[in-house]
Amino acid sequence: MSRVIEPGARVLVTGASGLLGRSVAQRLTREGYLVTVLQRGASDLDGVQEVRGSLTDPAAISRAVQGQHAVIHMAAKVSVSGRHEDFVEVNVRGTQRLLDAAQAAGVTDFLHVSSPSVAHAGASLIGAGAGPADPRHAVGSYAQTKAEAELIAQARGGSGLNVLIVRPHLVWGPGDGQLTSRIIDRARSGRMPILGSGAALVDTLYIDNAVDAFIAGLRRLPQIAGQRLVLTNAEPRPIGELITGIAAAGGAPAPRLRLAPGLAKGAGAVVERLWALSEKLAGPRADEPPMTRFLAEQLSTAHWFDQRATQRALDWAPQISVDEGLERLREHILRTGAVR
Repeated sequence: MSRVIEPGARVLVTGASGLLGRSVAQRLTREGYLVTVLQRGASDLDGVQEVRGSLTDPAAISRAVQGQHAVIHMAAKVSVSGRHEDFVEVNVRGTQRLLDAAQAAGVTDFLHVSSPSVAHAGASLIGAGAGPADPRHAVGSYAQTKAEAELIAQARGGSGLNVLIVRPHLVWGPGDGQLTSRIIDRARSGRMPILGSGAALVDTLYIDNAVDAFIAGLRRLPQIAGQRLVLTNAEPRPIGELITGIAAAGGAPAPRLRLAPGLAKGAGAVVERLWALSEKLAGPRADEPPMTRFLAEQLSTAHWFDQRATQRALDWAPQISVDEGLERLREHILRTGAVR
């Protein structure tokens, strides 16, 4: 029988400060894995070994990988704006450093977390599979550098390291300080647009389902290494419906701002230039631009994925539907008063 990664194995999780990384680290700990986290700030997670540092720090990376059986690599620079070189340093060179250190330390299994945007050149993706990463045609610094990082990780497979690539698509749910909170915040302030008719079908992934998939991927990694898998709820919905549902769960009104996709892309190009000039003159900004070409593309094109190969490989299927996830999000916000 092929080897599986059982509880008791030592697992390094990078990027455990975000919702997905934190949730995966917590679940692994509860299930009996010995978890180390690598991140810049305090994790505030019980039962984990913590290494403070970043993917730009070779010494911290070296400490983190010592004695590990497996690595789940989630840490990345995630933004729709910023200097391209900063994305390269974290997403590309950081992944290279981590792979080098992992192999030097004798790590055998590596779960590399990528993004469907690495294979999205702008056209609609309808029932798509996990196409090859393409840095030349990916849109924006994040997607381009994640595509480069994926190719680096993929190339290490078979050289003494089992590599599995997973691409979670639009993870959302309670505790999400990115997609979920941004939709709700912008809807509350009347700045959340619907592009075109809002009818383009889009897949998303509820947080609990994402964690289940990651655990399944880690456990079966030695058996399914070499594959790349897109992870979704397998419930494509009109994007306008999804945005309105998430906004409503947060008590925000349905977005009324409507923009033509072409106008939004043109505005996004202008905003990107102005944003870059602003950051050049005054330094990095804490906020993000209201529109970019990448955002316009994501809000106006279909992107949903055939999940049959993914579910077979992982022996996994989503347990929480989009509708149940929206209800859980609504209850969380009513109970806590916050999305995060």
